[in-house]
Amino acid sequence: MTQVVILAGGMGTRLKEITGDLPKPLAPIDGTTLLGRQLELVAASAMTDVVILCGYKADVIAEYCGDGSKWGLNVRCVVEAGPRGTAGAVLDAMGELQDRFIVMYGDVVLDVDLDRLVAIHEKHSPAATLLVHPNDHPFDSDIVEVDRQGFVTQIRGYPHPPGLDLPNLVNAGLYVLERDALRGLQGLPEKPDFGKHVFAAMVAQGLRLYGYRSPEYIKDAGTPERLVKTGRDITSGKVAGLSLRNLAPAIFLDRDGVLNEEVGLISKPENLRLIPGVGEAVVRINRSAYRSVIITNQPVIARGDCTEDELQAIHNRLDTLLAADHAYVDALYYCPHHPDKGFPGEVPELKFACECRKPEPGMIRKAAEELRIDLSRSWYIGDTTTDMELARRCGLSFILVETGHAGKDGKFPGEPQHRVRDLAAAVNLILGKPVAVAG
Repeated sequence: MTQVVILAGGMGTRLKEITGDLPKPLAPIDGTTLLGRQLELVAASAMTDVVILCGYKADVIAEYCGDGSKWGLNVRCVVEAGPRGTAGAVLDAMGELQDRFIVMYGDVVLDVDLDRLVAIHEKHSPAATLLVHPNDHPFDSDIVEVDRQGFVTQIRGYPHPPGLDLPNLVNAGLYVLERDALRGLQGLPEKPDFGKHVFAAMVAQGLRLYGYRSPEYIKDAGTPERLVKTGRDITSGKVAGLSLRNLAPAIFLDRDGVLNEEVGLISKPENLRLIPGVGEAVVRINRSAYRSVIITNQPVIARGDCTEDELQAIHNRLDTLLAADHAYVDALYYCPHHPDKGFPGEVPELKFACECRKPEPGMIRKAAEELRIDLSRSWYIGDTTTDMELARRCGLSFILVETGHAGKDGKFPGEPQHRVRDLAAAVNLILGKPVAVAG
């Protein structure tokens, strides 16, 4: 059984105007406390054993929690001998910990399907699993780079080199760890941090880390402003709505001609340019109840025009351009295949008729399974009749934009349900704002 470890040792100086002398995990929010919400989240999972690592006002936290029975949990508070950093507190408490445990910070608001997180960890069997997600400020966040199977290849701490395109994949601060993997790590400072020191040491020593990409809500509430904002997100239903415990609607987006200019097959990052207004439109999706998912055919791989690593560099560029407007997409799915043979330099093993190349529904079905998407409430925005046919096959509402091919490819018959000028107009239509429908 997986254990939960909550790091509750900080003084919470930035929250003093709200908490007074209380430790920051007891900051009030939505009729309870930060810590109370976290214990409620654990109680909704299959996990029952919780260790709270305390420092400042440990007795107050211990009194608040009791034995955990009011949440149906077994809670123990362990007092730190002294300030040792987030990872140091865990390393010092190894004797109290089970073989596998989740690490959760005591000053965050989150609603994550913890059972699903553990199941993903068990499926891939890494030394540690990091929950990672895109955010609206990757420039000042620690970036996690993963390979095509999802295993971590590099963790880039902030600040990042100027002019470097990086994936918008941020360490969210929720981990599953194998206790034995923490033994014998070399080169750690006196007050080690998981993101900056422990995971880098694990990668350096050849241990496998998995990056679990999730759209779920997890945000720092450690300042008065952040506490107020996360409280509003709870009240509005946004926090619960993003949890993978619940089905959610999505807005699926074609890439070329919808987000970026249609210039033919793109094989270099410098050839990708956003259509004006796209960043602001994607921000509106990010702030709505919809997940945002790119679905794109990329036959450049099968044709041999670029490798999958080079395609990742193109998508890093897309992430960087969107991030300049504080926008992001929750996930991107691409098909690397192509059914027609005879191209110079083509990759033979990718030249076949597959189940994922649009208008086949493979990518949509995979996204729906992995992101818990309710297709009956979802939309597809595209610029071709192939996009329209994919939406029809998957039961999605469809909007054709007049950027890109504007539906003139003529591959499939029929008329789109909606036809609008561009992505901004399509998002306006979906979110219920007045929209000028193109003639």
